[in-house]
Amino acid sequence: MATADQATEGSPLKPAGDGSEAAPAAAELQKKSCKGGFSRMSHWRTAVFFLSLFLCLTVVFAFSFIIPCPERPQYKLNWSRGFSDAVTYDFLALDHANSDKVMDVLIVIRGPQSSPNTSCSDEGLTSPCLFLLALDGTKGEMLWERPLGGELDWAQCGLQCSSWHCLLSHSDNLTAVNKHTGAVMWQQPRSSVLSVSLPVLGVPDLDGDRVRDVVLVLLNDTQTQLVLLSGKTGDRIGSEVLIGGGATLSHLLHRTKDGSYFLLLQRASGVFSLPLWEIAARAKPGLGPDLKRDKHLEKTASNTMGLVPIYQSEARRLLRTKVGDDSSDLLVVSRREVALVDGPSLKRRWRFNTSSTGGFPSFGHFNRDNLLDPVVEVEDDDVRNSTKVAILDGGTGGLLWEEQLQPGAGPLRPDVVHTTNSLSVFMFWGLIRSGSNSSESSGGSPCSYMLHPLYPDALLEFCHGVERIVAFRATLMESSRHAAYFLLTGPEAGEAGGTVVLTKRKLKQDVPLCSVRHIRTSQQHSDAEVQEAFNRLRFRSD
Repeated sequence: MATADQATEGSPLKPAGDGSEAAPAAAELQKKSCKGGFSRMSHWRTAVFFLSLFLCLTVVFAFSFIIPCPERPQYKLNWSRGFSDAVTYDFLALDHANSDKVMDVLIVIRGPQSSPNTSCSDEGLTSPCLFLLALDGTKGEMLWERPLGGELDWAQCGLQCSSWHCLLSHSDNLTAVNKHTGAVMWQQPRSSVLSVSLPVLGVPDLDGDRVRDVVLVLLNDTQTQLVLLSGKTGDRIGSEVLIGGGATLSHLLHRTKDGSYFLLLQRASGVFSLPLWEIAARAKPGLGPDLKRDKHLEKTASNTMGLVPIYQSEARRLLRTKVGDDSSDLLVVSRREVALVDGPSLKRRWRFNTSSTGGFPSFGHFNRDNLLDPVVEVEDDDVRNSTKVAILDGGTGGLLWEEQLQPGAGPLRPDVVHTTNSLSVFMFWGLIRSGSNSSESSGGSPCSYMLHPLYPDALLEFCHGVERIVAFRATLMESSRHAAYFLLTGPEAGEAGGTVVLTKRKLKQDVPLCSVRHIRTSQQHSDAEVQEAFNRLRFRSD
């Protein structure tokens, strides 16, 4: 027994008689088999990983190199487009007329032709005739030309009425034009003897065709009439609505905080409102049933005329602080005061008293309180034939900045371009008076001025060398880049034909060409510092 034990212990690999050593051999074989399976699975996993990686890289390279990126518009920094033997009008609209997301420009001229390929005779019209033109903002190339007959009464773009965006009154006709193609969408006769007061008002759908409609404000010295038109066809909706109480100087459509629409009428004695639902009901019973009512505001209406008093003053102009926002705050410019009316509540916020006001206000950011500050022209009683450009605090109405200027370019409205640092560049026109560090080299030609709020003691002056500027607009050509301005020069309607020129200039390109005018006795910044501040600006839409 001892011998057998020794033999087994000395030869562990030798099979035992009772077969007890077979179990370890079977376990070893199973372990080897499992290792082989795991090895094959590992190879498959590696192959799947690299295949996935290859597919991902293929997709990335396809989007990066094979599929082209959207091409950015290529700008001409400055461009001009001339039209010979023509006259023009105080109409310069900025809008997107093509698909490049860059602002384009629309103007109206009158002449025998707008280009060698488009003339009055092509449309069977008597020469000279009107041409509504859309030009590409990047290079000044013609996008489309629309010949129209007769003489221009007025034109307005920016109306969003389904298939058309511009409305023109000419030769006793109203013509609706598509801004993208120049196609006439409808044309209706204008039979009323009263003149139409701008702006034309785009209102919510009144006749149930799911297209925004239009309200025309017609007036003379004694009465105001409202005419409702279908935005889809131009047909009249119902009858005329007569509003008593005298003439209307200006008007706006306003939406209160609860969504109710009111027509604001500026008259000699102040600003009044009339509910849109009431206008629709007077034109045609049952019209506009979905329009909301503000019964709280309507309680203060006059028993005789039904008008709701908003602000009592000798009003001259009524403007909204944000273009395109029908619920924004309102600026009331009176003979001797400027007042801001809160948009949601229609209550006065502040009032600024002055000797006399004039011109066309604009709005920008002079400080960083995120409130729009109005730019107004104030007549200077101490200096003959002189005005002051004043910037008022949008929050309190206090005076932030002012400078005395001589008129030098006609009634051109100041304009602003907003920047990324919550401020704005202010642009206005005139001539710095002699003795205020001014130059006599301009020869009386219109000069533009740019003001940087962080450098209020200096202005950039650029004299344009033209006799007269008909229209001027400053804008951001596309979102967050390329600030520019447009000038329309040449003879106006009623004068002999000549050369009409539309010019676009990049704002920063003018900085090296400008003279720095220090308007304070103590010079706080050098010329180079002021110009460098303008060069560092980055722009944005408000």
